[in-house]
Amino acid sequence: MKTKIFGYSSEGLPIPSYQFGGSENQVLILGGVHGDEIEGVIGAHALLDHFQKQFNYNLKITIVPQFNLDGVIRCQRVNANKIDLNRNLPTKDWSPEIAKERYNPGPSACSESENQALVSWLDENKPKFVLSLHSWKPMLNVNGNCHEEAEVIRHHTSYIIEESIGYPTPGCLGTYAALERDMPTLTYEFERGMRSDQIIKVHIPAILESLKKTEAKA
Repeated sequence: MKTKIFGYSSEGLPIPSYQFGGSENQVLILGGVHGDEIEGVIGAHALLDHFQKQFNYNLKITIVPQFNLDGVIRCQRVNANKIDLNRNLPTKDWSPEIAKERYNPGPSACSESENQALVSWLDENKPKFVLSLHSWKPMLNVNGNCHEEAEVIRHHTSYIIEESIGYPTPGCLGTYAALERDMPTLTYEFERGMRSDQIIKVHIPAILESLKKTEAKA
């Protein structure tokens, strides 16, 4: 395992990342994009724990368990600047319009230091698969060529697979990475309020199995 600073939060805190494997086939796993969706943070840390004990993929997997570190610390969706990081990426459909306060896209596209680090990492590494762990209602939101990974997870969890989350999401990761740059992105919406033991028992094995599909396609 290699530990690196992925970037810095809006308040200047280092955002740690953890890298496993030496393959050229890159995978990025994000938790805590929304700081109040603690289930995604738990899932990312559980994967980190598993990989520290056992890693047998022909992949290079980078995990960022608390991407929105300031938001996680405050247990709030937005970052310290009160910007929704999943509406702030420089997509073609980015808009300064604030639909609701919790979806504040920021003063300009990619204004936030967290997303500047993310964009830089994506441009440099061009991952074969991006897994973003959130929580809302049970759903696997697929963007790009990651239906095989989603089908494996659906088999384990019975979560529905959708190509749209059901409402407009300008400036989101799925659009930026998958639809505009061909980096398949799965937004994994854990059921909000799910206990950590259920995440570890049911969802971590599902994710581990799904990564074998990414490995096979690479």
